[in-house]
Amino acid sequence: MTTQNEVLLEGLVTGAPEWSHENHGTQFCRAYLQVPRLSGQTDLLPLLAPETLADQIQDGGPLRVQGQFRSFNNRSGVGSRLVLAVFVQSLEPCLDEPCNQIALRGSLCKPPIFRKTPLGRSICDLMLAVPRRYGRADYLPVIAWGQLAVRAGRLQVGDPLDLQGRVQSRTYHKVLDSGEAEERTAYEVSIMRLLSAGE
Repeated sequence: MTTQNEVLLEGLVTGAPEWSHENHGTQFCRAYLQVPRLSGQTDLLPLLAPETLADQIQDGGPLRVQGQFRSFNNRSGVGSRLVLAVFVQSLEPCLDEPCNQIALRGSLCKPPIFRKTPLGRSICDLMLAVPRRYGRADYLPVIAWGQLAVRAGRLQVGDPLDLQGRVQSRTYHKVLDSGEAEERTAYEVSIMRLLSAGE
């Protein structure tokens, strides 16, 4: 199966880029891109860029980003075990309308979790494995709503999945061992089109 992992974002940078880590001799920085939705809500999405691109990431500046949505293991022990970010492959200034598009092709690696909201709307959570080079893979949380959720809920582990959608952020409260609630941010892919579903 051929794989695909393509992200296109256009929005405004919030804050200056900060150093993140070094990998195979390359320095990486982290920044955040603000992309408004049609609903009026805003997604605040993490970017991971090679340091060679850092000077193009200006606080408040409009930016067009092409890259991949990737997952990394968090070894710090703080926060989610799976860290998600848009791995930047190219950057350029933009003056266009906000844009948030992703195309993914991979396979389902966990059983789907189908449920209904308190208002009766269908929702389904999926975990998609998208292979990378060198035998690695990105494990990406995906969410489907309505009729797409009903279709997704019938999928089996290992089924190929070909989808288009957007990358979104949402905040939630995690109750810590101390009993205190800490606000955290989760990232996921919201499906707009399910092109094939192993049916």
